[in-house]
Amino acid sequence: MKKIAAINDLSGIGRCSLTVAIPILSALKLQCCPLPTAILSSQTGYSEFTFLDFTNHMGDYSKVWKNLNVDFDCIYSGFLGSIDQIDIVSALIKESTNSLIVVDPVMGDDGCIYPVFTEEMCHKIKDLVTLSDLTTPNLTEACFLTNHDYSKKDHTREEIINIAKEVSMLGPKNVVITGIIENNNILNLAYSKDTDEYFFTCVEYNHCSYSGTGDIFTSILCGLLNRDYDLKFAVKTATNFIYKTINYTSKFKTNRNDGVMFEHFLSELTSI
Repeated sequence: MKKIAAINDLSGIGRCSLTVAIPILSALKLQCCPLPTAILSSQTGYSEFTFLDFTNHMGDYSKVWKNLNVDFDCIYSGFLGSIDQIDIVSALIKESTNSLIVVDPVMGDDGCIYPVFTEEMCHKIKDLVTLSDLTTPNLTEACFLTNHDYSKKDHTREEIINIAKEVSMLGPKNVVITGIIENNNILNLAYSKDTDEYFFTCVEYNHCSYSGTGDIFTSILCGLLNRDYDLKFAVKTATNFIYKTINYTSKFKTNRNDGVMFEHFLSELTSI
């Protein structure tokens, strides 16, 4: 069974980060080996939460893995909250020469960079993307990575395709730009540098937003690529999964910070 080192934060309440990556990857018949960056009582969208920074333990944690001669088939990083964390992940990636590297370059959304990210941190994330085989930025993050105006709205499809190609020139073979709003639809664009091919997925946008959907999306991609499925199948499967879970969750009056009720749909992944 393949081993995936998943590097992200862990929240007790709120489906996101490691609390979605672990069950998603497990459902796809892969062993998820979490490396927490922080431990929270509830994710930061809630009005109250405790926060335990795990940075000072990450080096020793990964050193033990090295001492145990654990080989990871994939290293998958999500939200990283400091320069030190980014440096630790970079070092782990550079030591793992045979691993598939998946980087979700979490920095911002909807035309804005998150307040916690300094310009130096964003450029460090960009350096991390250069080490990846697959990266999954949203449009705001893709624009930052390629020095485009990330506050701009209404990009054309041609512009987005060119941005994806520019991201791939940084290093990754595959680029998936997520959460593109076009009229009443939401699109994802996938681009493969090896074949110079791209495709869009398109589903109806119901104007509901929940935390953690990006983590679920990238976790499905990570899992399926490690199961040797191609990029098109992985992106289509992840897109349809997110669409179903959002539509189902929107029937209930839940806090958006709770995330989507993906548990009801895990059987669709275990059947793959």
